[in-house]
Amino acid sequence: MSNKLLQPSSGPGRPKDPAKRLAILEAAKRLFMSKGYEGSSMDAIAAEAGVSKLTVYSHFTDKETLFACAVEAKCEEQLPPLYFELRADTPIDTVLLAIGRGFNTLINSDESIAMMRLVTTQAAQSPQMSQLFYDAGPHRMLMAMEHLLEQANRIGQLRVKHPQRAAEHFFSLIKGGCNFRRMIGCNEPADGQTDDEHVQEVVSLFIRAYHP
Repeated sequence: MSNKLLQPSSGPGRPKDPAKRLAILEAAKRLFMSKGYEGSSMDAIAAEAGVSKLTVYSHFTDKETLFACAVEAKCEEQLPPLYFELRADTPIDTVLLAIGRGFNTLINSDESIAMMRLVTTQAAQSPQMSQLFYDAGPHRMLMAMEHLLEQANRIGQLRVKHPQRAAEHFFSLIKGGCNFRRMIGCNEPADGQTDDEHVQEVVSLFIRAYHP
């Protein structure tokens, strides 16, 4: 899961200010969630971040890039690229537990729940937003997981015939019923112990299914 989008551009001129970049990303996330993709202008994002519109464009070439970076930044808070690297001396269950816990925390955060509801409700009116969200978030994680499972298969820690399908199985199992109930507003309280037990059970099931 590359984080190239999150890196300041290396074009000519003065170095970009990381603090301003972060402020822009945070402002963008707030506005995208409250006003939607179409309702969030670069002018409004600049005002929310306390910077000029020129500064926004110096960090992000257009609104599509900014939206994708905001989604990617949120994902990498809980699932940094290092989580998807597998060394021959690292047990696969250790790696899967870290990914499962990070993903479970990510999808059940208030911010992620709000974003998913927004994308769902605006899908018909703003298909571009839906595609940008999928490409920057879920699709990137699936590709990273697919690559990890290919590695595990290659070194004999798992036997995975279809890594892409297996990646989808893993994340779908982690989401489970709890995330669905939270998504539809059942207001199921977060329970760290129950959530962790759920992740451990999923990893155990996944390992048994793909044990070499």
